[in-house]
Amino acid sequence: MLSAEYSLTEIQRRIDEVQRFLSVTLSIANAHTVEFYTHDAWNRFMAVPPQQVLSTVGSCSDQQGEPEHKANESEQTGTTFGFCNDTNRLVDTRELFQAAKAHSLPGLGVCMSRDELLQVLRENGPESGAPVAAIDAELVTDEFMNSKKSHEVKSMSEVVACLAQRCRVKQVIDVGSGKGYLSSFLSLQYGLRVYGIDSSSTNTHGAQERNRKMKKFSRAYQKHNKAQGESTLSPQEELVDVKPGLDGDDGDVVYGDGVGTVSQEEQEEVLIGLSDVNPAVERHSESNPDTEELFLSALSVDVIQPASPRVPSSQLSAEERERRKRENLERKAQNRSAGASVMFSPLTSYVTAETELRELINELEDAVMVGLHTCGDLAPSTLRMFAAKPELAAVCSVGCCYHLLSEEFEPAAGQECSRGVCGFPLSRYLRDRSWFCGRNARMSACLALERVSHGQGIQMESLFYRAVLHVILRDHYGCFKSEKRVGNVYSKANSFVDYVRRALRRLELDESKLSDDDVQDYHDTYRPRMGEMHAFNMLKVTLAPCIEGLILLDRLCYLKEQEELSFSALVQLFDPLLSPRCYAVVGLKS
Repeated sequence: MLSAEYSLTEIQRRIDEVQRFLSVTLSIANAHTVEFYTHDAWNRFMAVPPQQVLSTVGSCSDQQGEPEHKANESEQTGTTFGFCNDTNRLVDTRELFQAAKAHSLPGLGVCMSRDELLQVLRENGPESGAPVAAIDAELVTDEFMNSKKSHEVKSMSEVVACLAQRCRVKQVIDVGSGKGYLSSFLSLQYGLRVYGIDSSSTNTHGAQERNRKMKKFSRAYQKHNKAQGESTLSPQEELVDVKPGLDGDDGDVVYGDGVGTVSQEEQEEVLIGLSDVNPAVERHSESNPDTEELFLSALSVDVIQPASPRVPSSQLSAEERERRKRENLERKAQNRSAGASVMFSPLTSYVTAETELRELINELEDAVMVGLHTCGDLAPSTLRMFAAKPELAAVCSVGCCYHLLSEEFEPAAGQECSRGVCGFPLSRYLRDRSWFCGRNARMSACLALERVSHGQGIQMESLFYRAVLHVILRDHYGCFKSEKRVGNVYSKANSFVDYVRRALRRLELDESKLSDDDVQDYHDTYRPRMGEMHAFNMLKVTLAPCIEGLILLDRLCYLKEQEELSFSALVQLFDPLLSPRCYAVVGLKS
C-alpha cells in the first residue's frame, strides 16, 4: 500500500457512516418536486418554518470545520440528525446541516488532493519528476477551450501522464472520449498513443472531421516543430488570433457520454424529477464553431489518425486474419522504429467489461484507461473493465449523470438491469446490504452545492409553476403523470396563465375547462407557499454531496476489493466551482 491510502476496512467504515445518515434523510432527496403541493411534502417532512431553513443554510455555509455529534446528545434531545425520533419530521435544522457537512466527502476526510496524488505517483514511480512533454512549448488550452474544459483537461492530463509514466506504458484508452479534447491533448502534449472510444458515431465522426480540417490548419504548427525553438512564440501565438468570448462564457462543450456539470436548466429538471427529465439525457450539444477552429489550428496533422470501420476478426477468413495480423506487426515495427508516432485514434463502439479490447484495438499494448465525465453506467463499467483486463495497468475515472445510473435493488427498477451488471451498487460490500438510493435521490446528487452556496441559485419560479400545474392536473384532469413531457415551456411563457395554457396544449388536454381567472387563482393561492419549496430544495442541495459521496465510496470500495491492485484512492481533481463533478476514482495494479 502506498502512503496516504485508506484501507478497505476504513472505507467500509465511512460507507457505514454515510449509510446511517442517509437512512434518516434520504426521504427528502427522494421527494418529487412536481408533487410538492399535491403530496404536501413540507408538512410531511418538516416541523420548522421555511425561513428557519433558509437562515440556517446561510449561517452554516459561512462556518468552517466539521462539528462532532455525540450519540448521547441525540438521545437527550430525542432527535437523529435533526429529525424527531417519534414523528420523523425535521425539528433541528442546524443539526441536520452540520451532519450533512460531516457526511460529505470533505467531511469524511477520505479524499486525496490532486497534488498529493501526483507526489505519491512520482515518489513511487520508476522515474522521478514530472512527465516529459512531447513538444517544447506547452499548449495554452485557454486559447481553444472554454475555462471549464481547459481546467479539466489540463488537470486530468497531467495525472494520466503520471500514471502512464509510473506504469511504464505509452498507450491510453479514453472511454467516452466525445470530441477528443482530452485525447488529443494527451497525445500532443505528452506523446501518448491514445485510443478514444465513444458509443456515439456523431462524436467519432467529429473527431475524424477534425483530422480533415487539420490538414488545412497544421502548416504553421509543423513549421514551428521544424524550427525547434527558433521562434519565441508558442504554437498558439503563431496560429491563433484569439477571439473574445471563448474563455467559457459561451457554455460547456459536452464530453463523452455526458456532461460534467448540471446547468441551471438541468438543475431545474433534476429537482422537478422523473416526469420532466428526458430519458435520453446524453445531451450531445454542438460545440462552438469558433472554439473548434481554434482547437484545430493548435494541433498537428500527425496527431490524429482517422478511424476506419473494422470488421470483427470472427467474421474474417483465416487468410484475412493472417493478413491483418501481419499488417499489425509491420505497423508496430514501423511505430517503434519511428519513435512511436504520436496519434489519437477515435473509435465507435459500445464497450462493457466483456469487451475484448484487443479485438477492438489490434495495436493494443498495456495501457491506462481513463474517462472524463463518463455518463451514468459508463463510469462503473470503466472500473469493471479495468479490474477484468490484465492489459489495463491503471485507471482514472471521473463520472457524472448519477440520475442515469441503473440500480440493482431499486424496487421501481423492476427487471431493467440483470443482477450483477447494474451501475449501483458496484462493491460486494454494498450489494450484500441490498442498498439503493432511488432515482430522485440520484438526481439530487447531480446538484452543485458549491455553486449554489456562492450565489448561483436555482430558478425557483419555474419549479413553482410546474408544481402548481400538477395541482391543476389533479383537480381538473384526474391525471398525476403523463406519458408526454411538459418540456421547457417556462422559457417561452410570459405569465403563469400562459405557462399553463402552453403546458395543457403540449399534454393534449382540453384547456377550455379552465378560465384565465381560474388558472390565476391557483397561482395566487400557492404563491405564499413558494418559500416552502425554496427551503425544501435547499435541503436537497445540501444532501447532494452525501449521496454523491456514497456512490463514489462504493466505487472506491469495489477497487479495494480487487486483490491485484496496489493502490486505489478518491482524488479531487478539479475546482468544484468550475467543475462540480470534481472527484476521480484512481487505481493502479501491482
